[in-house]
Amino acid sequence: MKQHAAHLGEHLRQRLFFYASGAIALGWVMGANFPEAASAHTRALGWIMNALVFLMIYPMMIGLNLAQLPKALKQPRPLLLTLFYNFVITPALSYALVQAMAAPPELALGFYLVMLIPGASMAIAFTGMAGGSIEVATLAQAVGFLVVPFALPFFMHWAGQSQAMSVPLASLVTTVVLVLILPMALGDVTRRALVRRFGPAVLMRIKPFLGVIPALTMLVVMALIFFSKGAMLAQNWQMLLPLMVATLAFLLIILALMTWLNRRMGLSYAEHMAVAFVSSGKNNATAIAIAISTAGFGPMVAVPAATLPMFQAVLLVGYVHLADRLRRYYAQAA
Repeated sequence: MKQHAAHLGEHLRQRLFFYASGAIALGWVMGANFPEAASAHTRALGWIMNALVFLMIYPMMIGLNLAQLPKALKQPRPLLLTLFYNFVITPALSYALVQAMAAPPELALGFYLVMLIPGASMAIAFTGMAGGSIEVATLAQAVGFLVVPFALPFFMHWAGQSQAMSVPLASLVTTVVLVLILPMALGDVTRRALVRRFGPAVLMRIKPFLGVIPALTMLVVMALIFFSKGAMLAQNWQMLLPLMVATLAFLLIILALMTWLNRRMGLSYAEHMAVAFVSSGKNNATAIAIAISTAGFGPMVAVPAATLPMFQAVLLVGYVHLADRLRRYYAQAA
């Protein structure tokens, strides 16, 4: 069973673009052709998506080892750079791209939301594939997850003001607690209980499932999001084009900036790859969860997070293929 889950996880990673595109297309076509079904079952769809949210987030949090955080003090530079990219550069770059794409307010808000949640579920896997530091990637991802619950409400309040939209701050904070902090606490308790009961080796046995379950659940949620708004998106598909261009531009710019600046800041190749994948890869599953669980946010806020995997998977896989060139580039600075 473990081997099947591992093979399935690798299969999904390598072909995520196609599966994400297929999930979006399926939901979109069904929603466009059966709009009455989508509108008649809005409440049921909400309950289903909220249940699926837990299946996305909880397994990821079991895989997050918060006990490693004290090690961060021994190698602060990569982690400080990760925080700089995620919570200084990313908001500034996102603001510039939102202004350039002139998207509807809900889509713009959704773009801010997904960009402000770092640590894609595939980031550590990509780091390992490229020969980067798994330890740095794991620590950076854990630190990012701890900062997000405090930074996100502030940034989203600012984003709402920039779009002349009222962000339901109380509801957003409640959602952050339910979607991030509570699963993080439950995940840590579960992780410790499993280790006490079955020994540390159990984590390696269940690791493939912790990746596959969120990935499969995310595809279902993506289909449901586009199903719920299929008719409207079919009539206004043009508004998605600037969003796609902005997403592509963000990933290209942030990867290019990190490649240059990390070398200038004295990071090794292994450290750079960890920082690059954790900072450029966004946790769209968590963004989707927050978007659909926050009262006052419509389904359109989740659309940017649902479309992100198509570009993110392709560009990050492409960056893995540049590993040899990047290794030589960083060796020149040594």
